Amino acid sequence: MKKLSLILLLVLCSRAYAQNPIKVNPSETRHGPEKGALVIIGGGGSTDEIWNKIVELAGGAENARFVVVTNAAGDSAHLYANQGRELRERLGEEKVVQMHLTTIREANDEQNLEVLKQATGVFFVGGRQWRIAEAYLNTLAHQEFWNILERGGVISGSSAGATIQGSFLWRGDTSGPDVLIGDHTQGLGFLRNSVIDQHLLARNRQFDLEAFVKMAPNYIGIGLDEATAIVVIRDELEVIGRSVVAIYDTESKPFFFLRQGQKYDLKERKLIRPAR
Repeated sequence: MKKLSLILLLVLCSRAYAQNPIKVNPSETRHGPEKGALVIIGGGGSTDEIWNKIVELAGGAENARFVVVTNAAGDSAHLYANQGRELRERLGEEKVVQMHLTTIREANDEQNLEVLKQATGVFFVGGRQWRIAEAYLNTLAHQEFWNILERGGVISGSSAGATIQGSFLWRGDTSGPDVLIGDHTQGLGFLRNSVIDQHLLARNRQFDLEAFVKMAPNYIGIGLDEATAIVVIRDELEVIGRSVVAIYDTESKPFFFLRQGQKYDLKERKLIRPAR
């Protein structure tokens, strides 16, 4: 515990002085985006309901234009073509483009960013989240991801593509996912003041975020089980999918579960009760 506390303190202090050229417009929300939406999936496949929600939030089948970012898969990106295929089947080949930029220079090249400027949605595939950070963090491409939200679009992703959406990058070490706080600690930050884990129950990870959130209570911890997603619009979170989502936000409980259809107020940190 003491070792984890020291590592966390050093990381948070170093990030406080890090340069971040990304412009994020002032927002009344605390965690979620002021505009647009996030669909964050816990890996292990998805459901028709989740895919339909992603397309709906991107403007519907008529208007949606997607960029599928495959960096997390590394050299195995071709194995993740099924996620692009799901979108192509719903939208058509011409409306889905794959992006796999490999250097910061490429991610700052305006010619490579035209597809993002036309997009209404982005999908980050699974793999290793640090690969996404290495290629896109604090680049013009990163800014274009934010611009998609500003236009009212959707940022989505599964597994590593879920964790990268948090502000603190969980399991971001290049040596492997068992290192919880590693050599990459900054996510793309679409869900601010957050730390996100995935494959929660399938890989027995439900207790891994407990100590982190206890030591850094400004962060909200979110753990997603497989084939389960959260839809975040402003500061409202809704669960869709087959299993559960764990919320880590109080000292009195290590976490609690939300299921299909349940909603949570991220700003007020309380369950949204359905109207009678």
